Amino acid sequence: MSWCSSFHRSKFRHVFGKSSSKDHSYNRVPITRSVHDNHYCSANPSFIAVVTECAGGGSFLVLPVHHVKIWDIPICGVQQNITKARKTLIGHCRRVAIIEWHPTAVNLLLSSAYDCKVLLWDVSQAGAVIRQPVRVVLTPVHYRYPSEALLLSVSFNKDGSRLAVTSKDRRVRVLDPRAGKILQVSSSKTHRANKVLYIGGLKMLLSTGSSPWNHRQIVLWDPEDLSEPLYEEDLDGSAGVLFPFYDPDTQMLYLAGKGDGTIRCYELSSEKPYVSFLTEYRSPLPQKGLGVMPKRGLDVRSCEVFRFYRLVAVSDLVEPLSMFVPRKESGVFQEDLYPMTAGNQAALTAQEWLQGIDRDPVLMSLKPEARVENPYGEVSPDKTQLGQMSSLRVQTGPVGGPVTNSYQYRVEKDFLREQLAYQDAKYSFNVSDLSGWQPDETQSPLMAYCCTPHCCEPEENPPPKAETELLKAFYRQQEEIRDLKEELQHRDMRIAQLEQQMKTRVRTAL
Repeated sequence: MSWCSSFHRSKFRHVFGKSSSKDHSYNRVPITRSVHDNHYCSANPSFIAVVTECAGGGSFLVLPVHHVKIWDIPICGVQQNITKARKTLIGHCRRVAIIEWHPTAVNLLLSSAYDCKVLLWDVSQAGAVIRQPVRVVLTPVHYRYPSEALLLSVSFNKDGSRLAVTSKDRRVRVLDPRAGKILQVSSSKTHRANKVLYIGGLKMLLSTGSSPWNHRQIVLWDPEDLSEPLYEEDLDGSAGVLFPFYDPDTQMLYLAGKGDGTIRCYELSSEKPYVSFLTEYRSPLPQKGLGVMPKRGLDVRSCEVFRFYRLVAVSDLVEPLSMFVPRKESGVFQEDLYPMTAGNQAALTAQEWLQGIDRDPVLMSLKPEARVENPYGEVSPDKTQLGQMSSLRVQTGPVGGPVTNSYQYRVEKDFLREQLAYQDAKYSFNVSDLSGWQPDETQSPLMAYCCTPHCCEPEENPPPKAETELLKAFYRQQEEIRDLKEELQHRDMRIAQLEQQMKTRVRTAL
């Protein structure tokens, strides 16, 4: 296997992982106990978002699970509970499992749910509620929900013109997201794929999964021909899902297992043997999920090339884990470790992409104080007051002069004052404009499930002030849950009766 090779020459061969101390970790975070194979964490240079466990073991309904919501996070951070989303996307009739932003087009979001629909949304459309997606990538036909329509993972290629997916049938597929056409389907009988990832720059696909003998595997594919894998390797016999993370700038692959504390590091190449083992990080604390910091948020002066945020559910801990490449000169920017990387600017609008235009991501330099112009011109997502104030705060000075500390302090103070006023106006307690969230069943398409009244957004009520009120609310919720379970049980019994009647009629007709 590749890890046995000791003659591979690489500048990353001495890479090592170092977890942060408790002072730089996040304690007492009630991490979700959900069993879904997701990361449960997302990070950018300003914020870390973690899926948490709600009170009562998950029985307290907070948000409709078949809607997608877009939230505004203030630049100054979340100072109070935010209960009103900026956008609500209504198109799925079952639980939403996967969401993924387009890599180059602004405001373009892909969603996949347990109703076997894959939809593309333009979240820049007017209105707080969006009911029509701009593209239907996949949809069930004649009430049939085949296993290939329920997605387990998705991955866009570099310019977003192709979409790789894995499905419940454990196959890898390559789709055209604009037309919804399936271009390639894997047919390997020795690999059951779970996660898939586009390997940018090497023109390959990587999938993780299991063999027929339940050994965890990694497999490399040619996205133009999925008939046979390019590379296949068994790793171990553990049962946890392998999450793949790839850094296209260093061509390093990280494999993190769910339920264990191991993270393996590899280096990929376009030539055989394709995969070369570098090192392995081990921790006694198992990870529930992981988030990844974008490259623009790394500490380049300490030669940090990758950073995870490990969710340790057994300790209610969010632990940063940094990967370093040791160098003799510390505090100096290493250009060979940090080439031009994808920035946070969009290359085109959603409408341009829908019209068939493809562009590579806009690159940026990680060198301090370096600035690279956008070759495609500025693509503004939505020039709100928030964006204008943010740009003013970090870029301008008095009458075109340099930004002084006193001036920046005044601008930040004014910005915070206007931001708080903006939040008070936007997140008021008046929820009358949400009354239209319940879809009209008479106007629903034939393929859609009829949403129950329990899918409506709950009204904002103040929390109970006394213990007796809290107990009453708890018992009331338990009664509602029991009623729902009984209703579901009666519905299942009715379905079984109808199926038996249909079978009887068919036998009689024959």
